[in-house]
Amino acid sequence: MTKTWFIGLAIALACAQTHAQLRIGQPSGFSGSVAAGVKENTDGAKLYFDAVNARGGVNGQPIELISVDDKFDPKLTVELGRELITKRGVLALFLNRGTPHAQALMPLLAEHKVPLVAPSTGAMVLHEPVNPWIFNVRATYQREAARAIEHLASIGQNRIAILETDDSFGADGAAGAMQGFAKVKLEPVLRQKTPREKPDFSAVAAEIAKLQAQAVMVIASAGNTANAVHALRAAGSRAQVVTLSNNASEGFIKLLGEHARGVIVTQVFPNERSVSFPLIKEAQDLAKAKGLDGVSPAMMEGFAAAKVLTEGLRRAGPNPTPQKLRDALEGLSRYDLGGLTVSYSATNHTGLDFADLSIVDANGRFRR
Repeated sequence: MTKTWFIGLAIALACAQTHAQLRIGQPSGFSGSVAAGVKENTDGAKLYFDAVNARGGVNGQPIELISVDDKFDPKLTVELGRELITKRGVLALFLNRGTPHAQALMPLLAEHKVPLVAPSTGAMVLHEPVNPWIFNVRATYQREAARAIEHLASIGQNRIAILETDDSFGADGAAGAMQGFAKVKLEPVLRQKTPREKPDFSAVAAEIAKLQAQAVMVIASAGNTANAVHALRAAGSRAQVVTLSNNASEGFIKLLGEHARGVIVTQVFPNERSVSFPLIKEAQDLAKAKGLDGVSPAMMEGFAAAKVLTEGLRRAGPNPTPQKLRDALEGLSRYDLGGLTVSYSATNHTGLDFADLSIVDANGRFRR
């Protein structure tokens, strides 16, 4: 009896250790000004992971996503990231939100040789120079911002203001906007930095109204961007508002309330209702099977990220390590996500370069 009990215990422990190999850590802002988008990102990732696990997992092992709230604080991101790596034994960090947050994780990734897959930020610093431990699954903010400025100029909106969060995210997006301005030979009528925490937009909104700006690009979190829009409308400005894909969530539209209609949001994935893309159809079908109405752009970011990570895990073999996963991801070449192709190499960790524009319609939905 005793021998049988020990054999059973050994088998159980072996199984537990094998399953633990596919732990993935996600320190991200589940509370605070980015919570709505983070939740939708995560819902999209879980949609794919759940489907994979229902089919037996990867190489017979389930994927366990461990999500923890960093309260959108870069210092806490690092603390939680370290705990996930050293105490929870995660193979990778995944889908964290925020440019300063991803930058803060860089030394940790190098120290422990653990990859960060699909950070939910388009900061150029994560793309160039190539970081051997970071694998992006989305276009850069600079590409989005430049395209948006070029679009505004093409429809005759030449008096454009920029409101940028006073951090590395804001500076990065504004750099892209300035590239767009240079291409169309314009200058912003106003470029203003705003605090990252609890900014008061009333004064700058009044100035924008006085300048009769035709459009305003707001580079900020969902909560702060929504507050900026409310302040602009209260100041009497009817300027076209444009923001970046970090705000491509249904939660952001809800924060805008009565001022949602007409806001332009850049996108880094195809139309979430365009089932001509196999990737979109796959996500839509899985969502409907769970009783959901559909998927949002933010959910598609998480879904695509999960698909790339899963393929990396599959190629890393039955006994993956962080190093094996890193090497497997870097070996991905022309991997078909479903109408979009992902490629990595030693000199390129961007993955995807898709960028588009959407506008919020009268029904509170993104339209292309």
